[in-house]
Amino acid sequence: MRTELRAKIIEVCDKKIATKGDNVGLSFYAFFKNKNDNPELLMEAATWWIQTHKLDHFVKAHTIKEMVKRDL
Repeated sequence: MRTELRAKIIEVCDKKIATKGDNVGLSFYAFFKNKNDNPELLMEAATWWIQTHKLDHFVKAHTIKEMVKRDL
C-alpha cells in the first residue's frame, strides 16, 4: 500500500474515533470524496480491503488503523 493511502486511512480513522467514539465503523469509501477523482487509489484501497483481507463492508476504525500500521 502506498504511503499516501496509508497516511489517509490513519488520519480518517483517528478523526472518526475522535468524533464518534471507539466503536465507530467505516468502509473503504470513507477515505475518499463522494466523487471518484482518484480511481487508482480507490482501487488500491478496495483491493486491500476486499481481496487481500476479505473484510466486511463496515469494520471498526481502530481495527483498520491497527491493520494498516501492521502492514508497514
